[in-house]
Amino acid sequence: MDRVDLVIIGGGINGAGIAQCAAAAGYRVLLLEKGTVGGETSANSSKLIHGGLRYLEGGHISLVKNSLTERRTLLRLAPHLVKAIPFYIPVYATSQRNQWIIRAGLTAYSVLSEFDPLGRFRSLPVEEWGQLSGLKLQGLTAVFQYWDAQTDDKALTKAVMRSAVDLGVQSIEYAQCEGIVHKPDYCEVNYIHQGNQVSLKAACVINAAGPWVNDIIDCVIPPMGKQEVDLVQGTHLLLDIPAPDGILYLESCFDNRVIFVMPWKQKTLIGTTETLLPELNGKPESTREECNYLLGIYLHYFSNFDSIEALESLVIETLCGVRVLPKESANSFDRTRESFIKTSITHPRLLTLYGGKLTTFRATAKEAVQWLEVTLGKKVAIADVDKLPIL
Repeated sequence: MDRVDLVIIGGGINGAGIAQCAAAAGYRVLLLEKGTVGGETSANSSKLIHGGLRYLEGGHISLVKNSLTERRTLLRLAPHLVKAIPFYIPVYATSQRNQWIIRAGLTAYSVLSEFDPLGRFRSLPVEEWGQLSGLKLQGLTAVFQYWDAQTDDKALTKAVMRSAVDLGVQSIEYAQCEGIVHKPDYCEVNYIHQGNQVSLKAACVINAAGPWVNDIIDCVIPPMGKQEVDLVQGTHLLLDIPAPDGILYLESCFDNRVIFVMPWKQKTLIGTTETLLPELNGKPESTREECNYLLGIYLHYFSNFDSIEALESLVIETLCGVRVLPKESANSFDRTRESFIKTSITHPRLLTLYGGKLTTFRATAKEAVQWLEVTLGKKVAIADVDKLPIL
């Protein structure tokens, strides 16, 4: 039976980031992905590398600050994949957040960015409002422009995985984990690949299976406790409408949420929703309610269409992913997007990762590798991920 230092289950952005970071730190790593790397949630996000301006409303200051630091690093390490892009916030007389609240939030955002050049913002003069891709001007009282970054989420995940493989990681796609037997000195990991049952020994296992994280825990022997979570579906619609020049940050006309209208593949992408799922069976699929919600918001803000039916005929593609959030009484929009790591004294060689943001995958990876170093001891590092280009 082969033996490695670490088996990672899940080839999304967090699994790929942990693989890269652990291999750079000198560990022998195997990653198992039941589909293709970056093929699920990490291909269906809002495709933003951002601090999360809206998280300031919930008081998640540390998350915003860390995200802005990671934004700066990713712009440096992956300039062909992560690019700065202007964001626009229109404020109407009927908006729930008035221009003084928005200005205060953007000021705080600028301070938390440590006065990075991308931290600057401005109020657009009235004569520039008409340039915003058909945005309705009636009732508009102010427009703010600030900066964040956009990426191809799937391409970024694959690039991080390529870096991990270059550092020695073995990545196996279409590998279904069937069981993890936790023993005093190692974990026996059993999986099926190409119809064959495979077993190997791993000194440690990291469960980074995204929305399937608790399914992996269910196959651990002896049984272990799991975190109660909510699975929250997010849908984006790609519309056959020429891409806007930047990203519009819009307040939903139906509730207190924020949605984005973005350029993507020379077209217009709008998202996202937050739909609580009772369970996840198979590939997530958007609902009629989600589509109507997004199209209704677009229709509310833009003057070039007069019905949802006209917009619906322009839907090219639907992107649908599932996020993992801690189970709380608060609505999903108000809950933290910070990842949380769970360990157990009964299963000291197994770490479980819940949640997480695309922007902060590197910080999550470093935290996981710190646990690995405590559990196994440090190895001789072969690379510095803070200096390693993501190509």
